Parts: sequence; structure tokens; C-alpha cells
Amino acid sequence: MFRFYNTSRAIYGLNRLITNQIGKRCQSSTIANTALEPNTSKMSIFSGHIKGAITNNLEILRPENITPLPIYQVLDSDGAIKEKSHTPEFTDEHLVKMYQDMTLLNVLDRILYESQRQGRISFYMTNFGEEATHIGSAAALNPKDLVYGQYREAGVLMYRGFKLHEFIDQCFGNARASCKGVQMPVHYGSTNLSFVTISSTLATQMPQAVGSAYAYKRAQNGLCVVCYFGEGAASEGDAHAALNFAATLEAPVIFFCRNNGYAISTTTIDQYRGDGIASRGPGYGMATIRVDGNDIFAVYNATKAARELALNEMRPVLIEAMTLRVGHHSTSDDSSAYRSIDEVRTRDKKDNPTLRLRKYMYKRGCWDEDKEEKWMKDSQKMVMEAFASCEKTKRAPISTMFENIYDKVEPHLQRQMKEMNEHIRQNHDHFPLSLYEQSST
Repeated sequence: MFRFYNTSRAIYGLNRLITNQIGKRCQSSTIANTALEPNTSKMSIFSGHIKGAITNNLEILRPENITPLPIYQVLDSDGAIKEKSHTPEFTDEHLVKMYQDMTLLNVLDRILYESQRQGRISFYMTNFGEEATHIGSAAALNPKDLVYGQYREAGVLMYRGFKLHEFIDQCFGNARASCKGVQMPVHYGSTNLSFVTISSTLATQMPQAVGSAYAYKRAQNGLCVVCYFGEGAASEGDAHAALNFAATLEAPVIFFCRNNGYAISTTTIDQYRGDGIASRGPGYGMATIRVDGNDIFAVYNATKAARELALNEMRPVLIEAMTLRVGHHSTSDDSSAYRSIDEVRTRDKKDNPTLRLRKYMYKRGCWDEDKEEKWMKDSQKMVMEAFASCEKTKRAPISTMFENIYDKVEPHLQRQMKEMNEHIRQNHDHFPLSLYEQSST
């Protein structure tokens, strides 16, 4: 059974736990030997709404003595479910769609990663190892719930119907892409799919998500906002401001943290010393749950419950999904410089989310080796055909960088465009002919 950690109950429980554990570990301490249980009959309120039991025991809370928050799991590494009542009611068709989205994302990642290494696109970030956090959470949301992603939530878009050519067009930055090249690769966005365009700067999406959630609350539209971020982004100042604003404004927002152990090359032990990101939830007065991020069923159940809580009680919820980043942080990174490749392979073999789901589907009888082999060939063909089409699509005119800023091209932008065109004409030997032709029109 899983549960959310609510503030008042959690804090009192932690106080009792800490008192008991300090007493066990410090038998020689005068304080420990004279420890008294908190007098629950004498409750005092300080500083407005802060409640606390009166105690005559001098105790200092030590984080190393606090029992870590549990990790909710439904599907184990062998594809088995121990608590049958927690099995989501998915049809075979729905399970197959989720699995195909996860594996199709893998194929897309592999081809685009290799294309960057060949110099055909400029940059890329893979999603290997984190697919269950994308698809499991996306399946639990209303398609109209507003999503603020970071830069590793491509699976959320794929589940919602983002086409292969839309992913690849964006990475090529061609004329068909939604941003028409005025954006880095993998910085997707879709108005139709309620997915806010991704920004490179860490954690800026978090306070923005709170603002949107507060607007949804006032509009009473029955929708919530979901904000994805990594544990590295949680170290930014914007993250703390966002969590505090969400709690005090009682905004219906789900903060979904993908904790994959590394903020690029910085391990979690060098980032923070508390119990992950979930432990911050009660501190901000926020309902919280920690989940196995490699278990698509656990992610689905937790996100579904979080959405119901957020909307029914008009309050934020924090989900921390414990997962593994199998690939490098990006094509600009070599993760072998700061972590063992063998260790990653060993963990991936045990915890791989697509393999875990496939084992379950084999047992259920809705997938088999023949279907797997055919699907892998089909998915490879689909991505390669889309890639070939997108690579042939022309780049957007250089004037696009001025036209996609405001509703209309303001005078100062018209002046800058004129200066740029003149510069290209004067130095056309240093620019591609296609660019010169565009600037002359």
C-alpha cells in the first residue's frame, strides 16, 4: 500500500522516531538517559499555525537518524506483481501502446544520438532508463493538463501524440519545425498537446508552473499542472521558491522529480545531504510520495493519486521517482569520466523499465518474441523513414529569428534585420549561398 506523507502527521511521527533513535544510539548521554516522551496533552501554537508538543527533553534532530522515506513499487524487476490489488486496470491494447511508446523512444534516441555524432544535428539528449517516468505519468494525466518539462520528457509528448517527424524536425531546426530553428534541439513544445516549450535554464519552469496552476485554480477548469525536473534542478533557487509558493497558494500542481543520481557529473552526495528530494515536501507543507521510477505501474498509480489529491484538495503534490540515467547527460558529456560503465550496465540489466514491462506482458500473454521482433523492425523503419524526410526539408529563412519573437515585427527588429542582410551581402563569401539568397529576397 502506498500513501502520501502529510505534514502534521509526518512531523510528529518524525519527532517520536528521532527521540527513540537518539536514545538508542546515545545510551551514555545524560540527555538521552533522562529523555521524556513529548507531553501530547500540552500542545502549543507558535508563530501562527505551527503546532508542537511540549517536551522537557533537549533534543537535536539529526538527519542521519531519520529513517528514509519508503519507495513505492508495484512491478518488481522480474515483471511480477506482489500486491495484486495495485495492478492498474489497463487493457492489453493500452499496455501494448505504452510499451511501444517506450521502445519507439529508445529507437528514436539511438538514431538521433548517432546522427549528432555524424554531425547531422548539433546536439542531443537521450532518455534511456527513464522511459517509465514519462509514459507512466503521462498515462495518468488528463491530455489537457498543462505540462512543464525540463529536457528529458520526450516520452510524455510521444504518449500524447507528438509525431516522429515533429521530434526530428525540431532537432534539425528546419522550416517545418514548430520553432523553425530558433531553439536548441530536444527543446520541444506543443500548444495542441498542452506542453510548454522547454527552456535550457534549470528550474525556471518550476515557478512558472505554479503561476499556471494558480490560474487554473481560479478558473476552476478541472485541470492541473505537472512540472518535471531533475534532482539537480532542485538545487536551484527557483525550485525552493516554487515549492514554497505552491504550498502557500495551495495550487493544483504536481512536482515530478526524476532523481537519476547525477546532476550532469555531480553525484547526489555532493549535491545534498538530506533524504533525497521527497524529504523536502513535508518541510514545505506538501503531500509527498517516493516511487520506483523504473516501475511504470507504480509511476502511473502515484501520478493518478497525486492528480486526484491536487484537484480534490487544491494543493500541490511532490513525487520523487528514483530512476537511472543510462546514457550520457548529453552529447556534450562523457559520463565514463565520473561513473563506472560496468556499474551502469549492471543496474540497467536489473532495473531496465522496458525490460520489466516486457516480462510482465509475456506473463500476461499480450506480447511475445515474434511480436517483439516484428515491432523492433517496424519501429526502426518508421524512425529511419521519418529521419530521411526531415533531413531533406529545407531550413527556415534566416529572417525567422526576427519574426518569431513578437506578434508583429517591431521597428527595432526590422532595423536589425536590415543590418543583418546588408552584412551578409557585403560578406557573402563567408556565408552559404542559400543564406545569401534568402537575405536577398
